Amino acid sequence: MHSERSRVQKLRLYFDQLAAGVSSKPLAAVNRAVYVGDGTPLLRGAGVAVALCANCAWQGSPAIEVTSGPSGARLLRWELSSGQPALLEGAGVESQLAIEETLDLAVDARYLMRCDRVNFPSGGVALTHTHQGPGIRCLQSGRIRVMTQGRDFWVEAGGAWFETGTDPVYAQTWPDSPSHFIRVMILPVALRGKSSIQYVRPEDRLRPKDQTYQIFADEPIDL
Repeated sequence: MHSERSRVQKLRLYFDQLAAGVSSKPLAAVNRAVYVGDGTPLLRGAGVAVALCANCAWQGSPAIEVTSGPSGARLLRWELSSGQPALLEGAGVESQLAIEETLDLAVDARYLMRCDRVNFPSGGVALTHTHQGPGIRCLQSGRIRVMTQGRDFWVEAGGAWFETGTDPVYAQTWPDSPSHFIRVMILPVALRGKSSIQYVRPEDRLRPKDQTYQIFADEPIDL
């Protein structure tokens, strides 16, 4: 049941693949973040002309189209909206919806959309923690074990999962190689430029941490 004091939104992650030198049909204006796994795509729209490279991201809300470079492009695309799913379309374009989750966002609150990268050394762990907002992660390298909400599962490279933010999570990465994932979280706007993580056990707060972060985008959004 949804409260009258909340806005129901869908947070979705899409996998988009473009052949070399093609342009997509325009995507509608919604809050989105686009991360480039491979390639050098160009994003264009009203007031937008952004050239991206691998391991870069853009966040915004205008309607955009995507043009790939000479080697094509592989994208992770997150969208937050109350509308229907929207695959990226066009000749030479493949797109699929990887995961979607329903969010109840408070009517009287303001939010930001954060896109960042989280890196772990071989066998690194994320001590039991929560975040101050929900989000969808997508593992790009390595392997990670996630324990939350009574579940215990491994994620392989290319796999995606959702974390509520309020439910404690413990994560452990595969010991044979480094791991990293890209995530988008919806956070209170007061956290712009600040960490969202909170450790459950007081003794863990001062312990050395294995994970490091790279923030790509961290901007307020209008719902």
